[in-house]
Amino acid sequence: MCEDSDMLSTSARLLSLLALLQARAEWSGTELAARLEVTTRTVRNDVERLRRLGYPVAAARGSQGGYRLKAGAQLPPLLLDDEEAVAIAVALRSATGIAGFGDSGAQALAKLEQVLPAALRAKVAALQASVDHGPDSTHTDAPDPEVDHEVLAQLAEAIRAVEWVRFDYRAGEAPEEPLLVEPYRLVAWQRRWYLVARSPQTRRWGVYRVDLMSLRMPTRRRFEPQPLPAEDFTAFVLREVAAAGWLVHARIVVHAASDQVLARIHPAVGIVEALSDERSVLVTGADTLETIAAYVGMLGFDFEIESPRELVTHVEALGRRYLAAAASSPR
Repeated sequence: MCEDSDMLSTSARLLSLLALLQARAEWSGTELAARLEVTTRTVRNDVERLRRLGYPVAAARGSQGGYRLKAGAQLPPLLLDDEEAVAIAVALRSATGIAGFGDSGAQALAKLEQVLPAALRAKVAALQASVDHGPDSTHTDAPDPEVDHEVLAQLAEAIRAVEWVRFDYRAGEAPEEPLLVEPYRLVAWQRRWYLVARSPQTRRWGVYRVDLMSLRMPTRRRFEPQPLPAEDFTAFVLREVAAAGWLVHARIVVHAASDQVLARIHPAVGIVEALSDERSVLVTGADTLETIAAYVGMLGFDFEIESPRELVTHVEALGRRYLAAAASSPR
């Protein structure tokens, strides 16, 4: 009986030790001993037991030494506390927008829910049942694009390795020449992924939609990183998307002061320039002209369309539809 109890105690301690090693990059033997309420010799013995079980625990000797869990050939079991398990389950249920993650995400969720205690399964189910997820892409009627996770992984690796990337970009009507850029950051916003990059030829910074990119072979050529001028990466993406990051763009004269227009739009919807105290120009974009036609009417101001002329057709169609609805509705 005593032997069984000792085995259970050792197993529980090994799980606690593994959880600590997964929670932080490195621990000293003294710290682990204090957390587990054992001696440093017991910690060393337990580390050896983990190694025999296949966990790659590295140890460094000396005053600056410690223990850390290395990456191994196989993914070891993860130990999650209750909050972490619930957070991952809810995130997996909600994750969208990356091609190829639907099936793998569902499989990961099924594995996680299979081992969740009943109380945590009920908590996850309650959260899912009581929360609605509106469309992240509220600014367009175009279908939400999916991004190949391999493309994201390759871009992330190029950013980490500080290497140029070359890709084809299909943002316009005609195919462009392959682009060569210095990649700096990936930014996810409104169910779209963007790459912030700098051209080594022109030294200009730009934002590129990842779903419109087709990567070429890795360049394996490093570059010297340069600081992003002015703001942070997210703010830069929002500003650039407003000016040039959509599939279609429009220039509209609004019969209102620029501060009045700015008060009614999201910064990523457009750039506003003052013409006078009572008139301003809105440079905006979307994935379709129909979207621009609908949203410019929601500003609540009179306006004129400078470009493109095709936008006028969509505004006329909406105008006829609204007038017909007003004429046929009871007063």
